[in-house]
Amino acid sequence: MQAILKSKLDKDIQPYIILGACNPHFAYNAIWTVPHIGTMLPCNVILREIEEGITEVSAIDPVASMQAIDNKDLIQSAGEVGQKLYRVINALK
Repeated sequence: MQAILKSKLDKDIQPYIILGACNPHFAYNAIWTVPHIGTMLPCNVILREIEEGITEVSAIDPVASMQAIDNKDLIQSAGEVGQKLYRVINALK
């Protein structure tokens, strides 16, 4: 992000990385269930330096993200994704 914002806007920010972290199994099931869901998939995880030597790792709550779609299967699947994200992020502490 730093390089893009610097080149496009001549603005500086602290290190900030966006990782695409879609699980193919869950993404496929979501797209099969609701074809236009791709715009809402909670696939990004961010790494953001909050001070020198300290990086924050965060992701959206997939259940909250899927609340806008009234589909119990998607919400259940989002719960599973959320549990996986939670375990990974907490293992980094």
